[in-house]
Amino acid sequence: MNKNNTPIVFLQASSLGNDMDLSIFDDLGQVTYIENATNDEVPGYLQGAEIAITNKNIFDQKTIDACPSLKLIALTATGTNNVDLDYCTKKGIKVANVANYSTDGVAQLTVTMALALALHLKTYDEYVKSGHYVKDEQFSYFGLPFHNLSALTWGIVGLGHIGSKVAEIATSLGSYVIYTSLSGHDRSSVYERVDLDELLTQSDIISVHCPLTDRSYNLFNKSTFQKMKNTAILVNTARGAIVNEEDLKEAINNHEIYAAGLDTFKKEPLPLSSPLYQIEDQDRLILTPHVGWGSFEARDLLVKEVYRNIEAYLNGESRNIVNEK
Repeated sequence: MNKNNTPIVFLQASSLGNDMDLSIFDDLGQVTYIENATNDEVPGYLQGAEIAITNKNIFDQKTIDACPSLKLIALTATGTNNVDLDYCTKKGIKVANVANYSTDGVAQLTVTMALALALHLKTYDEYVKSGHYVKDEQFSYFGLPFHNLSALTWGIVGLGHIGSKVAEIATSLGSYVIYTSLSGHDRSSVYERVDLDELLTQSDIISVHCPLTDRSYNLFNKSTFQKMKNTAILVNTARGAIVNEEDLKEAINNHEIYAAGLDTFKKEPLPLSSPLYQIEDQDRLILTPHVGWGSFEARDLLVKEVYRNIEAYLNGESRNIVNEK
């Protein structure tokens, strides 16, 4: 195979940021770079293309059938729920992903969100900047008491690479770490494994690091929130659909839980109609635009890993193919 003539289409080049050098892909074939192809545009861009590089584009049966020359979908992500893997296998299309490139970045955002909410940083920052601090004439203000992390239990849903990194950091801060495995498998001999209900009732901070599956979809809902402490903090840096956003709004407004930090949402970008904007005390909510995976180092590694996946395919090798039987 003459790789220099291989037609490749990068469907969502802008999703990796303008500070990434994507020119390395030009060594692999004839590359067409599209800033951000919509799902409806995908079949048109992929006519004659053998390789598609994409992040979030939907590859369902209709789209796959409309791309007869496609042989490889190279994902610039770990998650594969936007691709019909079974149908790709049936059609002889390989799907490659990249795992574990963003562990440090997602873990550090998770912990940062949890600490910011636990220590009421947004409120205390505004207290000073608004002028209330100087008006009160006290050198300290404790209107919102907070606790040492060593006094808190940190519950982790999904103890994979990211969950394990968060557990390591939380432990170093003194928290007692427990975890639950939705698959039912023991993931560690270091941390205590509990069932979901016990994790909900015992944890002061809960962070979510599991994949989106039928088991985890809508996992945090009205019933779940009612089992949590009314002082509990929820942090979701996994998949948005794991949290029911309407129920989260009600849980915070009704003081069933204290606060939440979310980096992912059921629909992205987050629409202005989202119930999250209707949470009355926005100091009890931190929202970030799906950035946990995107440290410079993580994106740089991701680009290089996608390159290696395509290079392996062109050399007749299998690398990070997720739909091989």
